[in-house]
Amino acid sequence: QVQLVESGGGLVQAGGSLRLSCAASSSISYYAMGWFRQAPGKEREFVAGINWSGGRLRYADSVKGRFTISRVNAANTVYLQMVSLEPEDTAVYYCAAVRSLPSNWSPTGMDYWGKGTLVTVSS
Repeated sequence: QVQLVESGGGLVQAGGSLRLSCAASSSISYYAMGWFRQAPGKEREFVAGINWSGGRLRYADSVKGRFTISRVNAANTVYLQMVSLEPEDTAVYYCAAVRSLPSNWSPTGMDYWGKGTLVTVSS
């Protein structure tokens, strides 16, 4: 019921910054939203999550302190601000929506997915 489109990916040098955007086709007010990433040969992993109001945030340990997830429900948009990027951050980043706030943010629990945007961090 909700189409998600990511944007903002690209090539950046280590230490640089990027802001990813996830634009939804309809209201996301009743969805928790998350960002996941998948590197070649690896499983899709959780990056950051945010509840309906934006009052509860969750981050993977690998990105904590460097990435910030936010949302503007009126604009049907979720953001992922990434700073101090490292080569290991290279992956396709996916936006996801889930009707119920998850406790573990497993990829298998998401209801809707975007097609992803590629982030490449060079050393």
